[in-house]
Amino acid sequence: MPEDKRRFKVKIAGEVYTIIGKAQPEHMDAVIKIVEQQLAEIKELMPALNNEKAAILLAINAVSDQLYKQEELLELKEAKEEQ
Repeated sequence: MPEDKRRFKVKIAGEVYTIIGKAQPEHMDAVIKIVEQQLAEIKELMPALNNEKAAILLAINAVSDQLYKQEELLELKEAKEEQ
């Protein structure tokens, strides 16, 4: 494994995962905290949902948010270029 990558062992929804990436530990801690919070919110709204389906909904929400942010960034770049 290249030196710039780190291994993170995390527990999400009772399951242990090893995540490999370039992020700083503080960043990964924040990511995991948000994932746990959002999974808990989904499970609270739909208690009968299993963890897999809750995770899929979380992923859909995350990708949707990412697309909105990308659109917003593109609009800001275009507005800056017009100045």
